Amino acid sequence: MIAQLPGFQIGYDDHGDGQPVVLLHGFPHDRTLWTAQRVALAPQARCIVPDIRGFGHSSTHGPYSMDQYADDVVALLDYLGIERAVVCGLSMGGYIAMAMWRRHPDRVKALVFCDTRAGADTDDAKQRRDELAVMVKHGGTRVITDAQITGMVGATTRERRPEVMAALRAIMGRQSAAGVIGALQALRDRPDSRETLRSISVPSLVIVGEDDVLTPIKEARAIAEALPSAARVRLEIIASAGHVPCLERPAATTHALSDFLATLA
Repeated sequence: MIAQLPGFQIGYDDHGDGQPVVLLHGFPHDRTLWTAQRVALAPQARCIVPDIRGFGHSSTHGPYSMDQYADDVVALLDYLGIERAVVCGLSMGGYIAMAMWRRHPDRVKALVFCDTRAGADTDDAKQRRDELAVMVKHGGTRVITDAQITGMVGATTRERRPEVMAALRAIMGRQSAAGVIGALQALRDRPDSRETLRSISVPSLVIVGEDDVLTPIKEARAIAEALPSAARVRLEIIASAGHVPCLERPAATTHALSDFLATLA
């Protein structure tokens, strides 16, 4: 489905019944990353799964920032007539979830942080983002796929699940250069969100792949430890998964989400 909003469009899926849950994909993905969860959670939740600005079927023009991405999600919720939702974000989607809490806390019923971190980029990481942006400008999005796909999945996935590798390569490879470059700038310039975490007062779940090397377990634990008691935080480690457990271990990831959603009903 396509939502035609003032000045831009958002591709999205709207599937299932129950409490609204927004599933935000990572970089450089699109909404199909969450297909297994969207289908499996349908009896329990109304899953709203958008393409972030610049990805999938959403507009590829800027501005690009975590705040803008968060505002885009709220614009979609307004379009759909949804007052509050559980917001679940993977990696870059987690940064967007944090921005939503900063900017629109009244629209957030609960939070799920999946394979993400709270800190800002280091100087070295910012330089790497800029280098990747130049490479994409000259070589297309295949550059990102080749550079990141190995580290994006766990060792078990690389060794035993070629179909998952192929699916992830297809998702990454079909994104627009403009969207990828814009997202790299947004990732580079995102704020430190550790203070944001300390202000969260809604139930929160932290999910991380056991073999994630991009945002390892220590980053998940740091998020969980920073959340106040009001968040009633739960930490779920998905065995034999890397940075994208929703694709690598879809049933286990869905189970963690389903259990958490049941506590909110």
